[in-house]
Amino acid sequence: MGIPLKLPSRSLPRFTIFLIDLLICVVSLGLAYLLRFNFRVPEVETDTFPLVFSVVLSVRCVSFIITKIYRGIIRYTGTRDAVRILLTLAAGSFCLAVGNLVNYPFTGVYLVPFSIIILEFLITVFFMITGRLLVKVIYMELKNPSSEKTGVLIYGAGEAGLTTKRTLDRDKGTRYKVVGFIDDDPKKAGKKLEGIGIHPASQLENLLEKRDIKHLIIAIQNISAERKQYIVESCLSHNIRVLNVPPVKSWINGELSFKQIRKVNIEDLLGREPIQLHLDTIRHELQGKTILVTGAAGSIGSEMVRQILPFGPKLLVILDIAESPLYELELEIRDNPETNFQKLETVIGDIRNMERMRNVFNTFRPDMVFHAAAYKHVPVMELNPSESILNNVLGTKIIADLALEFEARKFVMISTDKAVNPTNIMGATKRIAEIYTQSMNGQGKTKFITTRFGNVLGSNGSVIPRFKKQIESGLPLTVTHPDITRYFMTISEACQLVLEAGTMGKGGEIFIFDMGKPVKIADLARKMIQLSGLELGKDIQIRYTGIRPGEKLFEELLANEENTLPTHHSKIMIARVKEYDFETVSKDIRELIGLFSSQDNKAIVRKMKEIVPEFLSKNSEFEKLDVKERAI
Repeated sequence: MGIPLKLPSRSLPRFTIFLIDLLICVVSLGLAYLLRFNFRVPEVETDTFPLVFSVVLSVRCVSFIITKIYRGIIRYTGTRDAVRILLTLAAGSFCLAVGNLVNYPFTGVYLVPFSIIILEFLITVFFMITGRLLVKVIYMELKNPSSEKTGVLIYGAGEAGLTTKRTLDRDKGTRYKVVGFIDDDPKKAGKKLEGIGIHPASQLENLLEKRDIKHLIIAIQNISAERKQYIVESCLSHNIRVLNVPPVKSWINGELSFKQIRKVNIEDLLGREPIQLHLDTIRHELQGKTILVTGAAGSIGSEMVRQILPFGPKLLVILDIAESPLYELELEIRDNPETNFQKLETVIGDIRNMERMRNVFNTFRPDMVFHAAAYKHVPVMELNPSESILNNVLGTKIIADLALEFEARKFVMISTDKAVNPTNIMGATKRIAEIYTQSMNGQGKTKFITTRFGNVLGSNGSVIPRFKKQIESGLPLTVTHPDITRYFMTISEACQLVLEAGTMGKGGEIFIFDMGKPVKIADLARKMIQLSGLELGKDIQIRYTGIRPGEKLFEELLANEENTLPTHHSKIMIARVKEYDFETVSKDIRELIGLFSSQDNKAIVRKMKEIVPEFLSKNSEFEKLDVKERAI
C-alpha cells in the first residue's frame, strides 16, 4: 500500500502561474514556426521574430489579465477551467486575425501568418490544459495513492453518471476512485467513459463480488422502483453502501455537489411505480372550489394541502387544533414561489366544538371536505377510550353533519386498515366513523365517500421515523414481534389516491387502495441498519418488546364478508360492505357519545362492540368483555 505524502498546502503564486503560461505561449509559437516550415524556418521569417513574438505575447498577456485564468488552483482544475482557457486563447487568436486584416491594406503584409496563428493556438491549448490536468493527477496520486482510495461503482453511464464521476474527481478525488460504470443499455457495454469501463447490468453481482467496491452510486434519473430495489438489495447482501444522486432540478445552479449525493433511504425500497392520476378529472372537481381540510397539520392532511393547491382551488381552508405545526405549514406554503398562498385560509379549531365548526362552515361554505383529523396511535387510544370516541366519532359526526347542513358537494373521510375487523379502540372508532358517514349518504345533497389504506411511510410517530431516531441515538431498534407485518404506502401516494377516489366517488363507497405486499417490521429494521452503514449484532441490536395492547400481527384491508369491485383506476377498488340504517346508527352513536360524561371505559367499549360486532380486543384489558359476550 502506498503511503500518502505530506504535500505543501499552499498553492503556487498567481504571478508564477502567469509567467509559466506566457512561457508556454513562447514555446508554442516557436513550435508553430518549426512545424509550419518543416523545421527549416526561412530567413525572411526569422527577421520578423521580434515583432511577431512581441505582438503575440502582448495579446496573450492582455487576454490573461482580463480573464484571470492564472488565478485558478492548478490541482483542482476542472471542466469549467478548461473551457475558460480555451475561450481565452480563442479570443486572443481572433484578435490576432483581425489585426492581420486591418494591417494588410496599409503594409501589404500580415503581422502574423494565419497558419502560425492557427498552429500556435492549437499547441498552446494542448500544453496549457493538459499541463494543468497532469499536475492535478500527479498531486492527487501523491497525496493519496490509488491503493488508498475507496472503490466506487456508478450505476448509470449517462449525463448524470458522468457528472457524478466528475463531481467525485473534483470535490473528493483524493478519497474516492471510480472503478466502473454499469448501465442498463446493452449498447454501452464494453465502451469507456473518460477512461472508465462501462459494464452491462447483468454483471452487477459479479462486480460486487470480485471488485474492491465500497460504494455504489445510483445516477439514473428515471429508474423504476423495482429496479432500484434490486440494485439496493444486491448491494446490501455484499455489505456495500448505496448512495443516490438527486434529481437534476435540485442541483445547485445546474451543478451537482458532492454533499448532495446522499444515502438511499428505506422509503426508496418500499416505494412503488408513480401513480397515474386522471388530472383533468381532479382539476375539474377542485379548480375554482372552496376546499376544507381538517387535520391539515398532520402527515396526511399537510400532504393533501400540498397536492390540492396546484389544482387551483378558489380557497383552501386548512384547519387543525395544533397551532405550531399549522403555522409551519402556512410558512412553507408562503415560502414556496410555485404556490398561491393568497388562496389559503388558516383556521385554528377543535373539530369536537360544534359552535366553532359551525362558524367555519358558515363563513367559508366549503364545496368539498377532506376529513383527515383523528387520533391514530393505537396504544394511546387503548388507554383513553373516552377521548378516542370524542375525537374520532363525535368530531367526525360534527364535520359530517355540517357538511350535510351546508350542502357541501362531497365529504371525503380518510380512514385506516385498522378499521377492518378491529382489535383495538382506535380501529373501532374509525369503523364507527365509517359506518356513520356511509349511512349519511342519501340524506341530502352531500356525497359521503370513505378512503381506507394502511400505514404511510414517514408519518408522525410511525415506525420509520422512530427507527431513524433510535439509530441516530445508538439505541436498539424496538420491534414488538418477530413476525409482525404491515402494509406501507408513501404519504404522497396515499394522498394522490385520496384525491383520485374523492373525485371519482358517487357517494356511499368505501374505497380501498392497493397497498402492495406486506412488509415484516423486523426485516425493515435490518435493512435500515444496513442502509445506515451499521452492522446488526455489532454496532446495533434489535430488541423485541412484545405485542402492544390492541395490536394485530397482520393488518387487513377487507373484512371477511367483504369483497371488492374494480374501478377505472388499477390501484383503487370499492369495498362491498354492509349498508346501515341512518336512524339506527345515529341513535347508537348518540348513546355512545353520551357515555363520555360517565368516564366508564368498560361501558364505552361495550357499546362500541355492540355497534361493531366484529370488534374483538387483543392483548387488552377489554378482552374480558368479549368473553362475557360469548358466554351470554
